[in-house]
Amino acid sequence: MAPRYQDEDDWEYEEAPRKRSSSGGKKKSSGKKSSGKSASGKKKMSAKAKAKKKRKRILLFMGEVVLLAVMLLVLWGVTRTEKVGHLEIPEEEIVVNESVSEEQLEVMKGYRNVALFGVDSTTGALTKNTRSDSIMIASINLDTKEIRLVSVYRDTFMNLGNDKYNKCNGAYAAGGPKQAISMLNANLDMNIKDFVTIGFAGLIDTINALGGIPLDITNEEIHYLNDYQYCIAEDLKRQYTPVSNAGLQVVDGMQATGYCRIRYTKGDDFKRAERQRNVLKAIMDKSKEASVTQLVEIANDVFDEVYTSFGIGEITELLGEASGYRVVADDGFPTEDRRWTGNIGSPGDCIVPNNLADNVSWLHEFLFDESGYVPSNEVQNYSDHITGATSKYKPKGVQ
Repeated sequence: MAPRYQDEDDWEYEEAPRKRSSSGGKKKSSGKKSSGKSASGKKKMSAKAKAKKKRKRILLFMGEVVLLAVMLLVLWGVTRTEKVGHLEIPEEEIVVNESVSEEQLEVMKGYRNVALFGVDSTTGALTKNTRSDSIMIASINLDTKEIRLVSVYRDTFMNLGNDKYNKCNGAYAAGGPKQAISMLNANLDMNIKDFVTIGFAGLIDTINALGGIPLDITNEEIHYLNDYQYCIAEDLKRQYTPVSNAGLQVVDGMQATGYCRIRYTKGDDFKRAERQRNVLKAIMDKSKEASVTQLVEIANDVFDEVYTSFGIGEITELLGEASGYRVVADDGFPTEDRRWTGNIGSPGDCIVPNNLADNVSWLHEFLFDESGYVPSNEVQNYSDHITGATSKYKPKGVQ
């Protein structure tokens, strides 16, 4: 039997929840591509008309990422200590595998792929020198407005985008979002160019501003959720309301943040990544009930405290389109039947793809409905290296 996976790290991993005081606390209230085809038989567009159409398409694109951007800005929350804001990364500085086929590049043009990084920081360290506690890819179908979410497990052993191999969350610590995006593109044959990075405190105020979100809490989760609330409340000098009953219920921001942090139940970090996606989806659904004015206010409140390639004007311009977007599927990478876990020497306990190339084929089918995807030469080389470097550590019986 394979050893139990422990998501330890050689950087700054969170401690187990500290024991909370018996008195608990009370909640402190807070207020706060369209790829349309040209109809045949129409007259040739003038240069002015083409320019106007191009501007319109740009605005439409921003509308297509608006709801996602709102969700990103509130997924983890942010500290109030460092205002980081906007970062535009030149496209030529982002790695995209050269041998990805033209056909596949054309397929991906129909989607907007965005990297979401949640860093475990209460000090505002968002630019780099902190490992990405959460890594997600949100893929938006530009025609249908459907969103698919994939958590890339932070301890996955991969190329860090610089031909060094370690846990993939080390890419952000080494080179910030630029290297982390390049790491994802290199290992997964993606074309990601945009990102959002957030800390983990402002989530509380944002969820409270939305009136809370519904979550289904299990008996097993209550103890850990409340312990994490205690730790967060102590760090942020806030009060909290313990969760007392299991079941579907509306939770406030502190409770939802505690829920996101749970990793000691069955499923370890795999289950925690699922909880994070649950919160993201719940925020999206609740955001649809808010007015455009409320969403703009929320976005403005948190924008200066995130690190992102999106500008606040772009995010707020078409918030009226938010209700059209929906998450239709979510999962984790590598998939359960294509990975193994264990200590592999110097990197420590890792999640290891059985075969990276096979996982990449699955990913492209999941995100882009494309069966039979053949990974690039680069991915195949990384896959072979991972297999060779970890084979001696692989538990017996794992295929």
